[in-house]
Amino acid sequence: MHQDWLGDGLLERSSAEKDLGILMDNRFAMSQQNALMAKTADEKQCRCFPVHLLTHKLIFVHTGQDFQGSLLSYGLCLHSCFCASLAEPALTEQLPQIVEAVQHLCSNPRPQVRKAILHFINDLLSANAWSCSAWDVVGHIFSEFSRAMERRAAGDLSAQEAQEEGALQELCMDILGSLDVSARGMSKLLWPRLLLFVVPAQYLGMLIPVSRCVRALAERGDLTCQEVEDLDPHFVNSMFQGPLLTPQTLLARLLVVAGSPAAGSELQAAALLLMQNLHSRIHRAVGAMWAAEIPVLLQCLEGKDESFQDSAEWECRLLKFLRASLDTMEDETWTKGLSYELSRWLSSSPSNSGEKSFLYKALGTVLGACKEVLHIQEKLLQHLEEANAEEPSEAQGMISLLSHAAERNFHTVLDTLTMFVSWLCKGWKGRISRHNKMELNSMRAHATCSALILAHGSLALRASKEQLLARLEGDIVGNILLLYSCSCRDLQNKLALVQSITDFSSAVHAVGNPAFFNPSLKDKLLKILMDLLKKYYLGTPVSPVPLKVVLALEQLSKLKLSIGSKDMSEMLVLCCKNIVTHPSAEMMLKIRKSQQAAQYLQLQQTSLKSLGRLIAVLLEAEPSGDFFQNIVHVLQKSMTSDNMWERKRALQTCSQLLAACEELQRRDACDHFGSLVGLLAPLTCDPMPTSRQLAVTCLGSLLQIQAKATNRVIKTGDIGSLCEGLHACSTISQLQTSSKIARIVCRNFPLERTVDFMLAIKETLRRAKGLRVRAAGKWMITFLLMYGKDICWDVRDFLPHLGYVKSVPGNKTEIGEGNIAYVRAIVKAKPLILLQAHYIRDGCWWYSSRR
Repeated sequence: MHQDWLGDGLLERSSAEKDLGILMDNRFAMSQQNALMAKTADEKQCRCFPVHLLTHKLIFVHTGQDFQGSLLSYGLCLHSCFCASLAEPALTEQLPQIVEAVQHLCSNPRPQVRKAILHFINDLLSANAWSCSAWDVVGHIFSEFSRAMERRAAGDLSAQEAQEEGALQELCMDILGSLDVSARGMSKLLWPRLLLFVVPAQYLGMLIPVSRCVRALAERGDLTCQEVEDLDPHFVNSMFQGPLLTPQTLLARLLVVAGSPAAGSELQAAALLLMQNLHSRIHRAVGAMWAAEIPVLLQCLEGKDESFQDSAEWECRLLKFLRASLDTMEDETWTKGLSYELSRWLSSSPSNSGEKSFLYKALGTVLGACKEVLHIQEKLLQHLEEANAEEPSEAQGMISLLSHAAERNFHTVLDTLTMFVSWLCKGWKGRISRHNKMELNSMRAHATCSALILAHGSLALRASKEQLLARLEGDIVGNILLLYSCSCRDLQNKLALVQSITDFSSAVHAVGNPAFFNPSLKDKLLKILMDLLKKYYLGTPVSPVPLKVVLALEQLSKLKLSIGSKDMSEMLVLCCKNIVTHPSAEMMLKIRKSQQAAQYLQLQQTSLKSLGRLIAVLLEAEPSGDFFQNIVHVLQKSMTSDNMWERKRALQTCSQLLAACEELQRRDACDHFGSLVGLLAPLTCDPMPTSRQLAVTCLGSLLQIQAKATNRVIKTGDIGSLCEGLHACSTISQLQTSSKIARIVCRNFPLERTVDFMLAIKETLRRAKGLRVRAAGKWMITFLLMYGKDICWDVRDFLPHLGYVKSVPGNKTEIGEGNIAYVRAIVKAKPLILLQAHYIRDGCWWYSSRR
């Protein structure tokens, strides 16, 4: 017979064994002993067995001296022991000893053991919370949750192990979420221990049940019974490794969770509810304000507020809430304390942290509420040096920090920024010696220059009229040009410069007083932008820089540029060549297959719209007709190009040009009516549906302009109704619809523009392919049938200019068909015209140069 000892007690024939009716024999496996104990306990109505026997049994399990199946019976053993203690009131006093025995097993890594302990804790909390004073069971629940989360995050678990750890996390949340806070001793057990687990990031997933418990305690009025400072310091040090739990620490953590879209709406709502229930612990002045505002924020999260669109809008609302809270407090010391806490958290967060973006904005908002200049400068300089601008998120964070702080402390922020720019540029090839040393000739320094250039533009957009007038030229524009001169002028620096020019030009235009902006400075900026356009047009096939430059030129042109007609035309020609002509068809196919396709195409569309607005501004400033003629000349080549993307871009520009002429009531388009119709007519059958629609839109604008110029009423509504036929898949239907549109346009055609129309059609016949050539023929037939007798001699004078039209490889059918249609139309209109033709040979047309 094997004899087991525990201390001085012999376990061979103890009274407990006799009471249970079992004898531990070495012929039984450990799993059999466990099962027998559990079975016997159940059979005896959960009668209690002595604590030292349970302890002995738990030691065997903890040391691994068990066999297969013992872990399952171990959980039954714990449950049976607990039930036995409740069944025998006289033995209830021994429950703390049982708790102590179970506590020794908390370090056991096996999932079954950990699960059994959690179930034991659940049973314990459900009935005897006061017995947990010797062991912080709440802390164990959180520790177990964090332990499971860390094991899953390590990524080295099998599928089954990961599933087991996930189940343990869910069990922890269920236990805490199902607690009855009204039970005896529960308030003392939970409060204020729960607060210690709000701030550490590893317990984020438990915030929902914590919020429920705190809310229940708040409803009972149990949030003031004990302070965190009253807790055992040894417990605090062992369970909570971090900063002291101050009101600012608590608010900072809850704000970050509420502002993180990655946390999910449930966690965000839990954080807001915690703020509402803990308002008295955070600041005494915010109770009424939070009681009114937090339910509105919760409503947004639930999707009941239709104005709530996306995460950016949510961030904006939350920062507005923070700003209003600080205004309500009117406590400079408290606000500074919050800025210290956010600053500490920001410094310790990794660059790829999802919460860091919000931390930058929150810190900027808090600094905006501060009044102490030295404190604001200290924090701004600290984070400008710490930020690694090579990381896009960090660069954007710097901009957000400065922009939000400048909302209420504009001059202080700009002074600090000017100081930092001076150190950065005047100390080039040296170092800045503060908390962190930044090598100024490094890539990080160049990235910092780009971020600061963008920050100045952002500050200009947020400045009031008085602030802008006082600081624009010397500080904002001056710092931008200084930073650009010190940078390596790579793609990032150029994009930053162009964007900043766009931003502060827009800000100046918004305040409504562009005259105060120094003309020589405007000319300098214009020259920089023009040089960029020339460089990229000559050498670089595809780049976002020229697209951005057009956006900047649009805004800068609104500031009443003092440039001549020649320079204005040159600028517009460069813009059209960069935006309309490029990229090529081959490059467009590569772009559309790239990962940045959507971003580039969106920027391209924005630039095309901006080009249209730029044209409108320049048309208003330049009254001469030569300017309009230069634009048409540039667009003509693109509208007859083989590149369908180029044709589409040219049509977009043309539609905006004509819309501007119609709005400004300029008659330039009337002088080019014939040539524009000749260019647009074939495009009503372009392969791209969007191009067909744009061609019809342009024709409608032309007719409206013509009507206003001649004081005639032209019904163009029919053209719009015909667009549906152009979208048909059948080429016959498209050609028929194009002919109907041709009849509407030709009825309002000024005959003095006939030669222009013929020359434009000739260009299509020479360069176009496919259905566009047939459409050109249809329009020619319609025109000549309608006006052949009236314009015959004009046509005869035009024929020598038509010259030699020759079929090219791969295009013989189209050219032949177009010319045959043309000749048939002439024959129907005036047979005598053909007497000028000498002969037709090999698909080539020869015309006499004489009448």
